[in-house]
Amino acid sequence: MGSKTRRHISWGARTVGLLGVLWLLFGLAGGSFQGKLSSVQKNSNAAFLPSSAQSTKVNSQAQLFQSVQAVPGFVVYQRPGGFTASDRSAINAEVARFKSLDGVDSNQVGNAVFASDHATASVSVPLVGQNGSVSVSGTTLASVEKRVLAVARSGVPAGVVVHSAGPGGLLVALIDAFSGIDGALLAAAGLVVVVILLVVYRSPFLWFFPLFSAVLALGGASLIVYELAYHSVLTLNGQSQGILSVLVLGAGTDYALLMVSRYREELHNFESRLEAMTKAWKRAATPIAASATTVILGLLCLEFGELNSDRSLGPVCAIGIACTLAVMLTFLPLALTVVPRGVFWPRVPRYDHVGDPASEGPWSRFAGRVVTHDRRSWLGTAIVLAVLSLGVVALHPGTLSNSQTFTSTPDAVVGQKIYNAHFPQGAGAPVQIIADVGSVPAVISTVSRIAGVATAPGSVCVEPDYAKLAAAAKSRSSGGASGASSTSSPSGSSQPAGCVPQALQVAPVHGTLLIDATLADAYNSPQATATLLRIRGALKAMPGAHALVGGETAINYDTAQAVAHDRNLIIPVVLAVILVVLILLLRSLLGPVLLILSVILSYLATLGVSAVVFTHVFGFAHADSSLPLFAFVFLVALGVDYNIFLVTRIREETATYGTRKGVTRGLAVTGGVITSAGIVLAATFSVLGVLPLVFLAQIGFSVAFGVLLDTIVVRSVLVPALAHDIGQRFWWPSKLGQGMD
Repeated sequence: MGSKTRRHISWGARTVGLLGVLWLLFGLAGGSFQGKLSSVQKNSNAAFLPSSAQSTKVNSQAQLFQSVQAVPGFVVYQRPGGFTASDRSAINAEVARFKSLDGVDSNQVGNAVFASDHATASVSVPLVGQNGSVSVSGTTLASVEKRVLAVARSGVPAGVVVHSAGPGGLLVALIDAFSGIDGALLAAAGLVVVVILLVVYRSPFLWFFPLFSAVLALGGASLIVYELAYHSVLTLNGQSQGILSVLVLGAGTDYALLMVSRYREELHNFESRLEAMTKAWKRAATPIAASATTVILGLLCLEFGELNSDRSLGPVCAIGIACTLAVMLTFLPLALTVVPRGVFWPRVPRYDHVGDPASEGPWSRFAGRVVTHDRRSWLGTAIVLAVLSLGVVALHPGTLSNSQTFTSTPDAVVGQKIYNAHFPQGAGAPVQIIADVGSVPAVISTVSRIAGVATAPGSVCVEPDYAKLAAAAKSRSSGGASGASSTSSPSGSSQPAGCVPQALQVAPVHGTLLIDATLADAYNSPQATATLLRIRGALKAMPGAHALVGGETAINYDTAQAVAHDRNLIIPVVLAVILVVLILLLRSLLGPVLLILSVILSYLATLGVSAVVFTHVFGFAHADSSLPLFAFVFLVALGVDYNIFLVTRIREETATYGTRKGVTRGLAVTGGVITSAGIVLAATFSVLGVLPLVFLAQIGFSVAFGVLLDTIVVRSVLVPALAHDIGQRFWWPSKLGQGMD
């Protein structure tokens, strides 16, 4: 080797080594931020909606009418056999205790309401969600709700069972579910990776380097994401944090497997570990960088969506992949070069120029069988995948209700079922309407007549000013005048029955007023959604009202609409972006198109199998509305990863041996590493099922199954058999398409 070449290697090695040290320090510094990410999460639906949604506009404008924005919540009491007199007295006494708690909107705490069965009661205990311009974090809300329950349980006689209910209780359940991200999820994912790497490498030492590198990448990504979320540059939720963790561990191990595999090959050809790593780095860096770039671009396509949770997941996970790429191309090569060959023990690669990995071993024999029957192989697998795709018709994605959201049964779900069975289901989470002051009587009259709106007096009213109500109550208790004698509406007509007097209502803001409409059904039920649409339709026909309709039900509906919009827009964009990347990488047209078609077929087959498994094995009500989009982004982007690993090696071999022999050699050499990488990624995504959330369990299963289908069937049989059958035309119109067949 000439001195010029040695100088070039030395300069390149120093650069990579320096960057590796920097990433080591950066990753270690970022490790502590992994545990801090939950403090900057936003897990409410309202935080995810686009600014153009009606519910977002209402939520924003409603803040002008009340200084405090509350999150509805209830405490539910129940005693089998009925309450005693002391039970009733204790429950009534708890109202004052709730009002004294920090974080509770004391002005809106209601009196105890006893159901007709004489065994169930409830108290409305709203939480302070926003005070002025200051929003309360999800973890703080969860902490307050837990204090409310603790106070409730400590103040009632033995035998009275206490549960939470309403959006406040559900938020606690979600926060608790996501709290497992820092502990159980990462521990399970790490353990899975260790076990698989021990099996793959059969070395008690080598597994440490890929896993430690992935942990460094996750630390660096956590630091960056934390700072961006803390300064509101992006929105982080528990869902995106959980997926970030498993994606970095899975993808990082994949990239490490490819790098280590090439390094092991070159150690047979070079005595110097530095020279072996330099050659391996040059060969592995291109497919690793191309794969990571494809995933990053696919994830960033989520930025085209309306839903902020989609737009959050894209950059969060893209940052994770970018950090993973940087660590795997700098720190990992540095670490492997520094340690002796013995790290591969007991299968230590010797400098012997012996062995051709493309012509020996089980994958060489498997590749020979696939190409011998190439047309039969790709046609057979394509037909099987097409049959599996038929299950898509049974997927039925939609919005999951409270009881359907969890794989377990948290306290809030139990409490909500009890509440729905004994109290007006629409109470506590009304539809909110903002309309011009002059049209308020007409709006109230119109909405009151709509089917699905509660008919009890006071169901449709201008919202009370809870601070005024509290002051009036205090004044009455002290013997003063309440100032609530007025009964006229803003327009001068009589006040609807059951509504508070005008003096105790919110004051007009910019010529508009806030109206609450209580529904007959639970706010998150299909019936409530149908009523919401009837209200919006009726008020749209009143152009002078300039009405906007929001509230919890509207938030759920607008979220579902944004999900459908994002799915229909983003999927074609992701396909187009990945196709362009493949065309640029392979410098051909036919091959990339065929690779994209294979990924789409694999995706549809995965959804088909998932639909059957969700219904008949797991017993889920249906697929979450976000599943088709998220599964597509991850399966297509990650599926193309394995395409890139395989086809870049085939291209490398084709330059020497021709297309058909290049296919055989490429499959023989990469089959083991791609299959190992797929198993690692599938296993890491499957641990999302550790968290008790149906959506994450569905994403975990779909991605895990799809990745295995990609690696075992599509990448091992369909693509190589098809490429072998087509021959040099696979590279059309590049020069490779005119070479040896």
